Amino acid sequence: MHHPFPGLRTGEVAERAGVNIQTLRYYERRGLLAEPLRTPGGHRLYPPDTVTLLTAIKAAQRLGFTLDEVADLLSAGRRRTQAGLHARATDKLAEIDRRIADLTTVRDTLARVVAARCDSLTDCTCPDCPLPPL
Repeated sequence: MHHPFPGLRTGEVAERAGVNIQTLRYYERRGLLAEPLRTPGGHRLYPPDTVTLLTAIKAAQRLGFTLDEVADLLSAGRRRTQAGLHARATDKLAEIDRRIADLTTVRDTLARVVAARCDSLTDCTCPDCPLPPL
């Protein structure tokens, strides 16, 4: 479909980027996407690079970045500051490693609780209960 104005309509952007329309509008409200131009009929028209930007946002989320962190990364990229992806990915990796260590501790404790057949948080009767006393 050809438009008299350059750009992609909301549905086209959403489909090409693999997101739903609500996600697109949410990102717009959060300031991750610039407010698009409007046709005389009121339809949103996004620049073609919006699809690339959305793909980058989704990639950053898959790397564990929150939307606030993604917004900060995008802003740093626009300002060409040095605190870019590499530094932030290094910090995120350390954060993920800490979370994995915490989850491993929780998992090990849960495995001991299951193996011991613990039956109560407050009055467990299993021998050598792994739960700390209250």
